Amino acid sequence: MSVTTFLRDGIAVITISQPPVNGLGIAVRRGLVEALDAANDNPAVQGIVVTGGARAFSGGADIREFNTPLAMQAPNLPSVIAAFEASPKPCVAAIEGMALGGGLELALGMHGRVADGRAQIGLPEVKLGLLPGAGGTQRFPHAVGLETALNMICSGTLVPAAQLKDTRLFDALAEGDTMDAAIGLAKSLAEAGAPFPKIRDLRVEHPDAEAFLGFARGAVAAASAHYPAPMACLEAVAASLGKDFDAGIEVERKGFAALMATPEARALQHAFFAERNAAKVEGVDASTPRREIRRVGIIGAGTMGGGIAMNFLNAGIPVRLLEMKQEALDRGLATIRGNYESSAKKGRIKPEDVEARMGLLHPTLDYAELGDVDLVIEAVFEEIGVKQQVFERLDAVVREGAILASNTSTLDVDRIAGFTRRPQDVLGMHFFSPANVMKLLEVVRGKATSPEVLATVMDLAKTLRKTAVVSGVCDGFIGNRMIEQYSRQATFLLEEGATPQQVDRAMEKFGFAMGPFRMSDLAGNDIGWAIRKRRYVEQPEMTYSRTADKLCEMGRFGQKTGAGWYDYRPGDRTAHPSQAVEDMLREHAASLGVAPRKISDAEIVERLVYALVNEGAQILAEGIAAKASDIDVVYLTGYGFPVFRGGPMRYADEVGLYNVLRAVRRFAAGYAGDAWQPAPLLIELAEAGKSFNA
Repeated sequence: MSVTTFLRDGIAVITISQPPVNGLGIAVRRGLVEALDAANDNPAVQGIVVTGGARAFSGGADIREFNTPLAMQAPNLPSVIAAFEASPKPCVAAIEGMALGGGLELALGMHGRVADGRAQIGLPEVKLGLLPGAGGTQRFPHAVGLETALNMICSGTLVPAAQLKDTRLFDALAEGDTMDAAIGLAKSLAEAGAPFPKIRDLRVEHPDAEAFLGFARGAVAAASAHYPAPMACLEAVAASLGKDFDAGIEVERKGFAALMATPEARALQHAFFAERNAAKVEGVDASTPRREIRRVGIIGAGTMGGGIAMNFLNAGIPVRLLEMKQEALDRGLATIRGNYESSAKKGRIKPEDVEARMGLLHPTLDYAELGDVDLVIEAVFEEIGVKQQVFERLDAVVREGAILASNTSTLDVDRIAGFTRRPQDVLGMHFFSPANVMKLLEVVRGKATSPEVLATVMDLAKTLRKTAVVSGVCDGFIGNRMIEQYSRQATFLLEEGATPQQVDRAMEKFGFAMGPFRMSDLAGNDIGWAIRKRRYVEQPEMTYSRTADKLCEMGRFGQKTGAGWYDYRPGDRTAHPSQAVEDMLREHAASLGVAPRKISDAEIVERLVYALVNEGAQILAEGIAAKASDIDVVYLTGYGFPVFRGGPMRYADEVGLYNVLRAVRRFAAGYAGDAWQPAPLLIELAEAGKSFNA
């Protein structure tokens, strides 16, 4: 049962039992109201305690009911809260684990609250593009004050209950058993008799509320340009200052309904579910065996290898870091230590954590020391001959049953697996730079990769606090295969008269964290140059603008050389427009006989984003990505695609696939039109009036 009740010392203890986080779905809501009614009808009951057990009071709404009629089916959450608030017997919330969103709103409707000081408290609805819709914007400011409520609701921040001990939110922070304290409070309220205290009857406290709200409006507007929810949260909280509680609830209700209709809310909710669905992999389930990962070997102590090592050290997993030369090994160790010491100075980790993590790191120049590791990840030069040498040596020295992984970003994982006698134990683990910071991990499933190897690595990603997305084997996998088409369009635009700064500005205004040319300068223009050189041999039919090649021939590899698409000054990463680049672009266009034209920002955005979408559709059709939402997760977590747009495939759905296809066909008839071939899946879905994320 979702809700159970037992009687203890005259107190009805109502327990929510809906794993994993006691979501407030329809079954729980009905169970709560029925248990409340039964307790009030029982003359042996003096008071009521609601608990969710040690793991969670409640994590809020049941995400399985999002955007379904069940979410508002009677009894909806506001009516459940109203029933507890109007109870003729005192109701107390016993909070352990967490009280989030609707779970906290439920507790706010009780007559008293007792919490474990470690319990996480918050109203994170803004992160889904919404505001708390069951009284949270009204009751929470009454309990904790205007400033604290505004800060937490507008940001979605979670805090431990102990951080709110000096507010009126909790009657007590339990030093011992939370249930004992809650039952004690319920008894004392019952003995005192009605009327029982209600948060709605309190008044919001702030010495100069209007001045503070004026300041807050400016700050929230500046920080949330693309997100309507934070400002809507602010205005709903501001309504709590009035004397009429019900009028404030009406402001909250209207704000919630308006936000539900916004594309930003739809995008944020899509991103939320997409990330969770990425962990659901065909052929892998809870019954699939997992292998234990107790120690890890990493080959290469450069930027990628060192960053990958830090992920494991942060998780408390010992690492053996291998290099070919002592100087390179020493340099890598110094970089890792420097990163940790910098984090300690900034207060992100404790000083003692530096030595603890470095103590888990064992440097070596000898492959034999990798013999007993459970997982090896190579992070060496991106060249198939180098990979072959590494995997043949690993196959010879690493124990049977260990997982062998490549951090390759483009190369054929099946071919790499073929360099071993155990292809079932080989897969790709493509980390993104900087590997100790970036959230995305592309897990590349080879044709021979065993389900238990895949399941082990997907679980390991959670340990490393990474978002893992499974990709099939192809050149560039999901992310880099798509970004190549995006980059091709960016450079074709330069031949037609756009400048790097115009293209970057347009994409950053659209919401990208960084435009394509600033991104290339940061990553290193020589990386793309090496890929293009390989393409010229392997895929001579694929056309590219030669502007990027000419840039590299000038030695302009990006920030690391102080010159790329932009000029850079020593110690300053600011991108300054380059006259040398402008001259090169003008001369190159003239050599092609291309007259410059005025290009709108709208065209720039369409060409770059629809290039992603069109290639994404092809990737889906080939089965490289299992779901359109997986592609969105890759771009949201690894490539800076604006979260408020939900990812490229979700954005295409919002625009309408008919409109996307129409634009693609228009581009195919224009400059460098051979770079546009509408993906058959895009045509099929558009003509059927369907979407990618159906």
